Amino acid sequence: QVQLVESGGGLVQAGGSLRLSCAASGSISSFNYMDWSRQTPGLRREVVARITSNNSELYNDSVKGRFTISRDNAKNMVYLQMNSLKPEDTGVYFCGASTSFRHYWGQGTQVTVSS
Repeated sequence: QVQLVESGGGLVQAGGSLRLSCAASGSISSFNYMDWSRQTPGLRREVVARITSNNSELYNDSVKGRFTISRDNAKNMVYLQMNSLKPEDTGVYFCGASTSFRHYWGQGTQVTVSS
């Protein structure tokens, strides 16, 4: 069973930065892709960034130019560097990992951006 554990969330003022980390229990190189999604109150969960096994990066338009996803296969870690944070970035951020058969989620970490 794959376990994903997020960390690095917290409270930050608008314009500030946070770096989220995701620790996987197994080899992340075995997944088709890893991603970060967020759940905001009253809205569906949306994917904000994705990185494939060949390191292609995809971003939600709302975070392009501000967020950067990266991975360290040797450490089985995935990161999300978030800069120029806005109040609308507030939400619970989840790390995800996808195989051909299913998608795994972590428990999430809260990010709150104050105006």
